[in-house]
Amino acid sequence: MLEFLHPGPDSKTELIETLADAEQRELIEPESRQMLEGVLRMAELSAGDAMVAAPRMDLLDIDAPYDELLAVVIDTGHSRFPVYEGRRDNIIGILLAKDLLKMQRAPELNLRALLRPTVFVPESKGLNELLRDFRSNRNHLAIVIDEFGNTAGLITIEDVLEEIVGEIEDEFDDKDGETSIYTLADGSQRVAGDATIAAVNGAFGVALPDDDFDTIGGLVAQEHGRVPRRGETVSVAGLNFAVMLTRGGAVRWFKVTRAPDDESEA
Repeated sequence: MLEFLHPGPDSKTELIETLADAEQRELIEPESRQMLEGVLRMAELSAGDAMVAAPRMDLLDIDAPYDELLAVVIDTGHSRFPVYEGRRDNIIGILLAKDLLKMQRAPELNLRALLRPTVFVPESKGLNELLRDFRSNRNHLAIVIDEFGNTAGLITIEDVLEEIVGEIEDEFDDKDGETSIYTLADGSQRVAGDATIAAVNGAFGVALPDDDFDTIGGLVAQEHGRVPRRGETVSVAGLNFAVMLTRGGAVRWFKVTRAPDDESEA
């Protein structure tokens, strides 16, 4: 009788609409609704949907000198790195940044001895299942492989959790609007997608138009014809905008470098 008088949702779409209605009636907080929707939608996502594509992976070369390895660790700020030998797709292990510091005090250590085993997962692996694996085996990074066994990208536990809770703020994120442009160790700039065009013009000494768009993300999407995906690079007015992170259908961070003279002239 209760089901007849007050039928429950019959589909995931109806359930999401019910959550939205509950928020409007102030039965749940907006943050709670967003997380619940994230959980529901995550069930439909796979590792291939949330991974960092192979061309954008930050890797370490097992044969690189210590100073070069340390520079990459400092520049990128990651806590874990896939390590390759010979070819970039020949991943032989995972190195924790904190383990690399051991070599500073004990140079006789062999880098290979510091590597952790690599976890490989297929692109089709569901995020729900992957999150359970991350929690049970305490490995927080996995290499994603395609149907042919080639490296397609990598995925971390943070990538999975962000599908539920949204972007997890880190030390590079804008705090109270302080800044949205950071200089990286290699001389490139890390620029927020919602940085104002005026700020980008000032930082790079260019004159990007701000008549139709207020943010650099909107301008780049207009030039590209759509919102670029993670791993894609868009060239605008002599600047290369490489997408580092996307969230909610928008670019969160670009890595911006100046295009070579011949490329900018083209």
